[in-house]
Amino acid sequence: MKAYASKLDKNSPDYIENHKKMLDSVEQLKGQLQKALYQGEEKHTTRHQEAGKLLARDRIELLLDQDSPFLELMALAGMDQPGIVTGGSIVAGIGLVENIECLIIANVPTIRGGALNPVSVQKLQRLDVIARENRLPTIYLVESAGADLPFQSQIFNYGGSLFREITRRSRLGIPSVSVVFGSSTAGGAYIPGMSDYVIMVKNQAKVYLAGPPLVKMATNEETTDEALGGADMHSRLSGVSDYLAEDENHAIDLARQILAGLNYKKISLMPGGVFENPIYPAEEILGLASFDVRKPYEVREIIARLVDGSEFSEFKPLYGSTLVTCFAKIFGVHVGILANNGVLFPESANKGCQFIQLCNQKNIPLIFLQNITGFMVGQKYEESGVIKAGAKMINAVANSQVPAITIMMGASYGAGNYAMCGRAYEPRFLFSWPNARLAVMGPDQLVGVLGLLKKDASAAQAEQKLKLQIEQESTSYFSTSHLWDDGIIDPRDTRTVIGLCLSTIHTNKIEGARDYGIFRM
Repeated sequence: MKAYASKLDKNSPDYIENHKKMLDSVEQLKGQLQKALYQGEEKHTTRHQEAGKLLARDRIELLLDQDSPFLELMALAGMDQPGIVTGGSIVAGIGLVENIECLIIANVPTIRGGALNPVSVQKLQRLDVIARENRLPTIYLVESAGADLPFQSQIFNYGGSLFREITRRSRLGIPSVSVVFGSSTAGGAYIPGMSDYVIMVKNQAKVYLAGPPLVKMATNEETTDEALGGADMHSRLSGVSDYLAEDENHAIDLARQILAGLNYKKISLMPGGVFENPIYPAEEILGLASFDVRKPYEVREIIARLVDGSEFSEFKPLYGSTLVTCFAKIFGVHVGILANNGVLFPESANKGCQFIQLCNQKNIPLIFLQNITGFMVGQKYEESGVIKAGAKMINAVANSQVPAITIMMGASYGAGNYAMCGRAYEPRFLFSWPNARLAVMGPDQLVGVLGLLKKDASAAQAEQKLKLQIEQESTSYFSTSHLWDDGIIDPRDTRTVIGLCLSTIHTNKIEGARDYGIFRM
């Protein structure tokens, strides 16, 4: 393969404008991510630390291998939602512990005692899927008051899945380790109760289904925290605890010892040896990608800044040209890439369908680079079978068995979202750029359609209000707040994020589909 010959002109007005707007959006993202580091009011964090306890993020830092990357997931979940702290009072991500890729989940006990709200539950449910699909050992850093009771009607019914999934992963040989640092009540008690390994910190961990006040109300029994659910009692009498730690540092050291003793290995071999970085700098991505999703850009230029040596081999380059399909390597891993270069026509959908089948035949992961306003509409295209072609591509995406990683780099509208492996099609990971937009269609088109359907005066008066609503609900921040992606990333970090995901994916088997549903011919 030859390296892609870039045609970038860094002096062009489009490049200069895009770079400025994208850089501004990245600075805004950094500000939002900084807010996500919030771990509670100062009086609560100070009291916590004065008691000899570490903050949630410090616990994660101490647990990780030195210089381990940490791919934080859903950091902005719940942002701007009433009564919810950004992040959902949970810090979670993937990092190395004893050189084993693990999913790490930490309650933030300095925010409402680490109690779980509806966003916490949704985030944990998504994390369960990531752990199971990628066969990741999971380490819970537990200190939780259980359900945040004012939200109980929104979380109780489905919250039980969190315990169910721990046991299902255990059946599959995917271990869970709970390190209990403090009070873990009611639902908080079932996380260690279901885990394969449990560590409790002496004189700190308190694990019980009901605390002393509730026990007094229910049975008239008078007891103490320590006698009812202390670490020493659970280590000596109940057997809920497997290891009694002297302090938090000792507990984290014990967790590392457990991971070291798992003899846990990747099922799929990662390629070794040296790989080449792209020959073009990632910084240029900011000027290449249009901040305005209505303006097209050449996606091959983006690919050249993501893949090893900026080399890729296009499949059917002259056919269905609005979808670029190519084979390449990222950090030495063979991948198949599907990238939008315009609206999807029947030809581009047919090409995408065949390409996905070939990647399944070769057992290589798929990378979807989304910037899609949908399928081409109109009588000519309906007559040529655009629905059939789109259905075939969606069939291929839906039944593909190789892992997929989706990056939303611009528009993600209509059935184009489905064909390019949006959230509903279960990519292993899905990340967004700050400029991404997700909706049934663009705000102007949606308001225009409604205007055609309703021509009365009240509809005309509401048009601008509706447009503003749709614009707000289409943003990457709205999407990430509602957990429709796994996080918003700096476009310049895209190659690194994909590389971390590819490494994670190889912990499980990579094997393509050998059969499909009926393709409408």
